[in-house]
Amino acid sequence: MTAPTAPGTRPALTPPDSTVLRAGTLSWLFPRRSALVAAFLVPLLLCLIALAVAASSTGMPLSQTLAGLLGTGDPGTVMIVRDFRLPRVVVGIMVGGALGISGCLTQTLAGNRLATPDLVGVNEGATATVVAAAAGSATGMVGGWWLGPLGAVVAAALVVLCAGGAGSGGYRVLVVGIGVSTFIGAVSDLIMSRENDNTAGGVFLWAVGSLNGRDWSVGTPLLIALLFLVPLALVAGHRLQLLRFDDDMAACLGVDLRRVRAAALALAVALAGIAVGVGGPIAFVALAAPILAQRLSGPTRVPVLGSALTGAALIAAADALGRVAAPVELPAGVVTSVLGGPFLLWVLFRSDRTTGKA
Repeated sequence: MTAPTAPGTRPALTPPDSTVLRAGTLSWLFPRRSALVAAFLVPLLLCLIALAVAASSTGMPLSQTLAGLLGTGDPGTVMIVRDFRLPRVVVGIMVGGALGISGCLTQTLAGNRLATPDLVGVNEGATATVVAAAAGSATGMVGGWWLGPLGAVVAAALVVLCAGGAGSGGYRVLVVGIGVSTFIGAVSDLIMSRENDNTAGGVFLWAVGSLNGRDWSVGTPLLIALLFLVPLALVAGHRLQLLRFDDDMAACLGVDLRRVRAAALALAVALAGIAVGVGGPIAFVALAAPILAQRLSGPTRVPVLGSALTGAALIAAADALGRVAAPVELPAGVVTSVLGGPFLLWVLFRSDRTTGKA
């Protein structure tokens, strides 16, 4: 119950986590809490990037790694650090950022913290395309990274058509997505069961989520795609804040519900498809990053930027941990799966204080 206002005064309409900035007739709500979160996450991400670059599964000392990074070491060390390890880390943080934003948009559309892009067929569609392209290969190569996004888009389009359009309720798209994903996954398993060991092994390494071998040839088109998609996702996130009200209230505020939902879903699929195509279906990042970002940023905003930074930090940490936690290098997807299980249990058993829903 709110305290009554004094006679003749207007109630404060500014959110408690924001400050109004005015310049003449223009005004802007500056999100103080979100800015503080970003100021905390950026240095943390830089530290994790440094750790990921320094982490070595071969026992390379830190001084030798630094010499390779600066170009003062021997040619072999410089090649390992600059041509293999650094591009891999940069690609990883871009993959994590894309997964974080995609998960944030999907959870906001569905109104459920457990909603992830793979529920609309992204992971299974990408896997089916890669499996089909690798079928019959004697070397087990999975093909170009763009095959994943292509399959993800086709699968998501199929889900949307079966659900009656992207403008329908988010829960309907997710329920249909589960059924379509199960069917596509079964087809992929059927194809893989008839392939040789080389093909199955090559596709399996990609399917668990691995950044191994990713270099600038993949990082450059990924960066170009993100420079185009991330600003659109920030705009979509701003519009999605109004969907926290019911549909009638959002419509009264001038929101075209079908168009906003369709645009947000398309962006989520595109971002997740690109990330899966490059790094494979790395588990739990799209689930965990938005939840953590929401806890940090507060319930009044759609934390698109915070989810991107959190997802990038999770991938950087998982990649570094996978290279030092075991005698052999562990793919990033294996590390996130191991850590994601307890996190999922925490989400399931910890009731939401504001909505009472998962």
